[in-house]
Amino acid sequence: MPKTGGYSVDIELTINGERTIVEAGSGDDLATVLRQHGYIGVKCGCDGGTCGASKVFVDGEVRMACGMAPADANGSEILTVAALGTQDDLHPVQQAFVDNFAVQCGFCIPGMVMQAVALLDSNPDPTEREVREALDDNVCRCTGYQKPVEAVLDAAGRMQGEQSVAADGGQPVGTPREEGDAAGCCGGGCDE
Repeated sequence: MPKTGGYSVDIELTINGERTIVEAGSGDDLATVLRQHGYIGVKCGCDGGTCGASKVFVDGEVRMACGMAPADANGSEILTVAALGTQDDLHPVQQAFVDNFAVQCGFCIPGMVMQAVALLDSNPDPTEREVREALDDNVCRCTGYQKPVEAVLDAAGRMQGEQSVAADGGQPVGTPREEGDAAGCCGGGCDE
């Protein structure tokens, strides 16, 4: 909902751990307010709460910020995708999306990541079908959903300590190689 004039109100929020007061216009939604205050990881794909790109945690529950009035969040704790990890220390879900090549244009990914975190918090070992159902309301025009689904399943294993994958998709450092394993060095014939 774009700003259409009218009145504005002050809303008290705790955003990514920082308490703040933000101004919200009468026609603003929560996504617009967050973006106006620098939280650009919150994407606006539909301006109506249907595409999933604007997902954030509101008091621990994943919600579409573009379909929520700021006044409904007054006094709430908001977590955006930026609160999950840093460039040098990504959340396991973020890292799995990178490692599984699940990021295409990237527009829908913050919402998918937030939904995946919510899913894995409530169901640490989901089936492929459960992952697909969880991501169902995240509209993506690039990926065909296969890679994001694989990323969420990979993240589930990582968060349970069952597996690790090197950032380049190869064998993790410290994984023993079989004799003659050409994947471990640039095309075989290597002597360690």
